[in-house]
Amino acid sequence: MTDQTSPAAPAQTFYDAVGGHPTFERLVDVFYEGVATDEVLRPMYPEEDLGPAKVRLTLFLEQYWGGPTTYSQQRGHPRLRMRHAPFKVNPDARDRWLRHMRTAVDSLGLAPLHESQLWDYLERAAFSMINTFDE
Repeated sequence: MTDQTSPAAPAQTFYDAVGGHPTFERLVDVFYEGVATDEVLRPMYPEEDLGPAKVRLTLFLEQYWGGPTTYSQQRGHPRLRMRHAPFKVNPDARDRWLRHMRTAVDSLGLAPLHESQLWDYLERAAFSMINTFDE
């Protein structure tokens, strides 16, 4: 008798589990709806059109959560703190970012475990971006 076991199926990524590209696209779209009218955050996006920022954030989040590696292929290592260094990211900016992101996460209707995992990461990321306590 021969052993005919098949290789184990790859574990499902968070990216796949939550719906892949459409989920992250919706998250980012709803997030930037808030940013577009935020008097503190909007000036941090020098481009008149938020479209390129949406693409960058979508690609970053998709890669982070196990989706395509397009972000790194196009932009290299994320270096989040370095990329945000030119901007004044204080606790007010962090809280505004989190408020818009909370609305976006809530719009997804994720399973509680997935929502919790996503929110935990987003909170930690937002806190790590603070680079000043100046008003």
